[in-house]
Parts: sequence; structure tokens; C-alpha cells
Amino acid sequence: MKYCQTHIQVGELATGQALKVPVFDIKGRDLAAPSVFIQANVHGAEVQGNAVIYQLMSMLEQYDVLGNIRLLPLANPLGINQKSGEFTLGRFDPITGVNWNREYQAPVIDIPHWVKQNQGLTDAALIKAYRQELINICRNGLQNEWGLSTGKRLALTLQSLALDADIVLDLHTGPKSSKHLYCPEYDIKAARYFSIPYTLVMPNEFGGAMDESIFCPWWQLSDFLSSPEKRFDVPVSAFTLELGSQEHIDLAEAKVDAKGILAYLSHRGVIKEKVMPDVMPRYACYLKDYKKYHAPLSGLVEYKAPLGKVLPAGQPLANILRLDLYGTDQALTSLRLDQTCVPILHFASASVHQGTELYKVMTQVFELSYLV
Repeated sequence: MKYCQTHIQVGELATGQALKVPVFDIKGRDLAAPSVFIQANVHGAEVQGNAVIYQLMSMLEQYDVLGNIRLLPLANPLGINQKSGEFTLGRFDPITGVNWNREYQAPVIDIPHWVKQNQGLTDAALIKAYRQELINICRNGLQNEWGLSTGKRLALTLQSLALDADIVLDLHTGPKSSKHLYCPEYDIKAARYFSIPYTLVMPNEFGGAMDESIFCPWWQLSDFLSSPEKRFDVPVSAFTLELGSQEHIDLAEAKVDAKGILAYLSHRGVIKEKVMPDVMPRYACYLKDYKKYHAPLSGLVEYKAPLGKVLPAGQPLANILRLDLYGTDQALTSLRLDQTCVPILHFASASVHQGTELYKVMTQVFELSYLV
């Protein structure tokens, strides 16, 4: 495997220094094989994806790469360097306060009109033309005459590269989190390849994230073109992989996740060799059943519920300690839910305001069989 290392500029500091992202390109030998775009560390504290890219690149040296693969570790230099004492803040643009992963653009296309303009094209030609339309919209957005915020410029630069790929993987972590996968409903069978036990099944709705910016416009085109007589499959795949907790590198776990990515790339024909996915139980819920639990009162939190494990109804989720109420029955409050769930992640700090998003939990969980 040979790779070419370059960089892209995604912004500038006030003192004039360019903000650059490293880019590793691996050229496949089969033009018909799917192309891949993988990025990591869009949120400054979410560093584990870089370790996964490192392990993946090391593994790929032993494989016959058929499709082009583009990897962007350290994808947000401003967020990565946004430090406060020992902590990396890096989740929100410090200028606008907007989540870095909510700045991507939903291309606005009048699909009936566009299809009419391009009628007569073969499916392959239609896909090529639609992809170019999406890329052009994104690139035009970068030339906005009114300028762009720092976060929007970063997002559109990354998105314009990702739109050129058939497979897009966005590597993240949670605050304190178990591994989980965001997967569009049309591509649910893909969940069996990644080494990730929990999957959130996503609808065709755009919320500003990278994966949605890739699959939503193609899903909309597929819905419009499909009929009882002919099905037009979505020709791209896009996923967000949540690889554990922020501010933490684990090279052994990164190797496990890199192998899961390899299993998926093998299945898709990006590499020639057969890589089997890990045999493991996998579970899912629909995104509408992924619930946020907000702290009903402020205080110091003892997180009780283990992440990635079933929590029966009525069992302790967390305790909140209020020393200002010592001597009353409100000094220690046990928080419990009245339904069975699987806690997936929780807030990083043990000190919380009332209303803090304390936990995210999966409800209405079902098992994904190995064969889906």
C-alpha cells in the first residue's frame, strides 16, 4: 500500500497562521471499486478516532486496496487546540457557540425539476451528475459573498471532500460513553460489520451532522425515483462511529475498531481480501427512542448505571448529592427511570446544573441478528 500525504487549509488564525488538516490518500487499483472518506476529531476532545485511523492505515499496508481511500485525522485544528487548563473544550465553535458537527449543509435541490432536466440518463450517469451537483452546491457555499463563520468554513470544506466518496465514516466519541453507531435505516444491514454493539437507526431527516449531509440528499433522490416497478437504491453510505469516551486514547481498542471498519470495507469490495466481522451480540433502537435524561435538580452526581448494559426499570441511574441540604431528606436523591433502558453515555462532569443533559439512553431496544 502506498499513500500520499498532503494537507488542506480550513481557516486562518487572527495572527495569519493557516489552519491545516493532514490528508492521507491511498490510491486503489480498481476504478470500479467504491471510494472511501474517513475523518476524525471534528470535536476537539474526541481523539480516539485518530488512533483508529493510525491502526487502520497500519493494517491496510497488508491488504490489496482496490478503492481509493482518503483519511483526515485531526480534522479540526482550532477545536483540538481549544484548551482550558487540563481540559480540551473543542465541542463548540468558540466564536459562535455552534456545535462543530451541526454546521454541515443540506443541499437544496428541486429533485422533480432536476430529474426532468436529466431524464434519459442511465442510472450510472444520473448518479455521476447528481454527485457533481451536490459538490458544486457545497463549493459555491464556500464562495458566499457575505463570508462564512469559522465553523461553517470548516464544515463545507470537509463536506465538499466527503461528497466525492461512496462511503463516508465520521469518527467521534461521547463524553463518557459506550461504543455506538449512527446508521441510516436504509443501510441497517451494514451494522453487522462494525465492531460496535449498539446502533441508532436514523430516519431521512437532516440535523446538521456530516453523515446526514451525505445520505439525506441521496435518500431523497432514491425515494423520488423508486417505484413498484423499479427500485433505485441509495448509492452512498454514511455513518457516524462513536468510539468510546473523549480525552482518551486506547490503541488496543482502536485496533478492534479498525478491524471492524476493514470488515465493512471488505464486504463493500474496497479491499480484495475477505475480513470477517467480529461475532458479537448487536442491538439497536430507532433514533426517536434514544432519550435524553436531564438532571431534575443541581448538585454532585454519582453515576450508577453502567454504560452499555441493560438497566431494569426502577434501578438506580444516578445519585445527586446536595450538601447545602444536609440534615434533610433531600440531601441525597436517587434518580430512577420507570422503564427498562440501555444507558449509552453520560455527562463528563460530576458537578451539574439543574437541566444538564445527564444521560442518553436507548429504549425500545431490539436485537440485530448476525445476518440481519
